[in-house]
Amino acid sequence: MARLDDAQRRDWLRLIRTENIGPRSFRSLMARFGSAAAAIEALPSLARRGGGLIAPRIPDATEAEAEMAAMARLGGRFIALDEPDYPPALREIDDAPPLLAVRGRLDMLARPMVGVVGARNASGAGRMMAAKLARELGRTGLVIASGLARGIDASAHEAGLDTGTLAALAGGHDRPYPPENVPLLEQILEKGVVISEMPLGWVPRARDFPRRNRLVSGVSLAVLVVEAAERSGSLITARLAGEQGRDVFAVPGSPLDPRAAGTNQLIKQGAGLVTSAADILDALAPLIERPFRTFNEPPAPLMGEEPTASVRTRLLALLGPTPLGVDDLAELAQASASDVQIVLLELDIAGRLERHPGGRVSMI
Repeated sequence: MARLDDAQRRDWLRLIRTENIGPRSFRSLMARFGSAAAAIEALPSLARRGGGLIAPRIPDATEAEAEMAAMARLGGRFIALDEPDYPPALREIDDAPPLLAVRGRLDMLARPMVGVVGARNASGAGRMMAAKLARELGRTGLVIASGLARGIDASAHEAGLDTGTLAALAGGHDRPYPPENVPLLEQILEKGVVISEMPLGWVPRARDFPRRNRLVSGVSLAVLVVEAAERSGSLITARLAGEQGRDVFAVPGSPLDPRAAGTNQLIKQGAGLVTSAADILDALAPLIERPFRTFNEPPAPLMGEEPTASVRTRLLALLGPTPLGVDDLAELAQASASDVQIVLLELDIAGRLERHPGGRVSMI
């Protein structure tokens, strides 16, 4: 894995900050064009072919350089997906951020992690249990990953300060949330590591927290939920962990406490029941020894023939507001996988495509 030079890092930042470009479309563009610079040059024509009336806004080089400089002033840097410092577990998920803004101890990113999440309005017993488990897991060399939220997240971070903790932010590094956890964030920066995929200055919105949650589960070998109501962000993290192939564990609680309803339901659905750190460590032992795969270098640029007009027409006719699997789309349209990916990429860049879990897509 080679490190990017300054010009390449700037172009990667420009591309991922471009309107309508997410982690999956970024990877598709890199696979098709071989470099961020070439992809940026092709974006206007791709958007037109996807039916976009206005070309997506692409940050210019000056904007990207300014963000890189501002990050450096905060004591951080941007790490790219195919660089050796990138968290190895996160690299394995299909929507891994192409660039991570990182502050703190970079060496912790290479260590195995366990996500610990739970209710913001946690009970005293829940906070004590989260801290106890985090300390026990930390003493074995595991880094405790969480989302800097109130309640269980904060207790897990505090307990992991001496052994290693990672905080994933929903906003930019200069817009931490919630404000009352800024002193805790400062402690994590001294002893642990903090990551974000969002631009500097970005104030987190409701829809940004599930994106943050996938980072917590993505960096982790497993996710432990200590307390969670029946509808909570912690259950979103558990669902994302399952989709990413991570083990999910939960601490049981009293049926009379609504804060335990979500964790009890997870256990009914097959999550590992946890009463001590040993329950997690026994399950993780084989995974801790397993080396992570390395990120493959982008394949040779796919500059083959464009889909024919008839193929485009068939694909567009099949797409609608109901999510459809990409493989099903190819079969129904009698189109090659390459043709489908090209058309979907163009629609994505034009802002007309929505991607769903399980590789499904729909039209906006």
